[in-house]
Amino acid sequence: MGNLARQHNATDLSQGFPNFGTDPKLLNLVSDAMLRGHNQYAPMQGYYGLREVIVSKIEKLHGRVYNPETEVTVTVGATQALFTAISAFVHPGDEVIVFKPAYDCYEPAIEANGGIPVLIQLNNDDFKVDWNHFRSKLSAKTRMVIINTPHNPSGTILSKEDMFQLQEILRPTNCILISDEVYEHIVFDGEPHESASRFDDLAARSFICASFGKTFHVTGWKMGYCVAPASLMYEFQKIHQFAVFSVDHPVQRALAKYLKNEAHYLELSQFYQQKRDFFLNGLTNPMFKYTPSKGTYFQLLRYGHISLEADEQLAKRLIIDYQLACIPISSFNEGGQDHKLLRFCFAKTEETLEKALTILNSFNP
Repeated sequence: MGNLARQHNATDLSQGFPNFGTDPKLLNLVSDAMLRGHNQYAPMQGYYGLREVIVSKIEKLHGRVYNPETEVTVTVGATQALFTAISAFVHPGDEVIVFKPAYDCYEPAIEANGGIPVLIQLNNDDFKVDWNHFRSKLSAKTRMVIINTPHNPSGTILSKEDMFQLQEILRPTNCILISDEVYEHIVFDGEPHESASRFDDLAARSFICASFGKTFHVTGWKMGYCVAPASLMYEFQKIHQFAVFSVDHPVQRALAKYLKNEAHYLELSQFYQQKRDFFLNGLTNPMFKYTPSKGTYFQLLRYGHISLEADEQLAKRLIIDYQLACIPISSFNEGGQDHKLLRFCFAKTEETLEKALTILNSFNP
């Protein structure tokens, strides 16, 4: 979709990255770190000052204390953290439960390590987890479970009750949990982000993966982090050390200073909620129905009540005929199931969103 959008010079609300700049203060901190000579390898686990700030942030927000020496690794974005955690623990024949629709890196990483993805398709109305169905998918071969909250692509979040149910179901097992929390600071309408770190038994078995790129509008920097109990992180770092060794040093120095101002991430939900509301309030075409996104910077629009056109076909037609790009949700679903849903990224300037709204409001199937 991205390539097609470029070919047709389309307004691009497909891929999940902002089209506006980051805070000049952060850019200046990176430049300052370079000028101060922090241009050689950082420690394998990450710059210690950044690990300390990460630990402090998690303790303040979620009440969990991690050891910066043994339980934190700075990674090349969250995708590397996810791949490394999977590679460290999934062996041929192991089963890994994945909730669909799902971010597209999970299954290839499982399969590359000889694992078997066990897919659970969420319903297409509210994307709630049927925990009894989940329980039925657990087996003696289940090595790992992957969750994602706030959830890409649906924009939903797992509630405290969801996390308690997950905790109780996994309690008698030895399953490892990967909690993909890259949108941890983008949650709307006053709802809390229920990190796996908030729940004792989940935290004891979890890799929690996060993204500075998503948080600070710098996805191209590929900066993330992972926290886990020391025994799990020890195995994680065996892979990390030889696949990556260390991550961009001056950026780590800059982030360590930038994160000390809590407003830089605590105000992010309000910032993106304004963009969500601007997008939804400007959408007047009755062809599209929606439930407001509860997190991430994605909004799903439904059109099945007025058209039976396949979502992939409609998404391509929007690009070619109307110069507007989005993502068809069937590409995230088990077996390409088509529920007539399109994903739009609202991490864009108001000018870009206005262009998109003009197109959407004039669209007639």
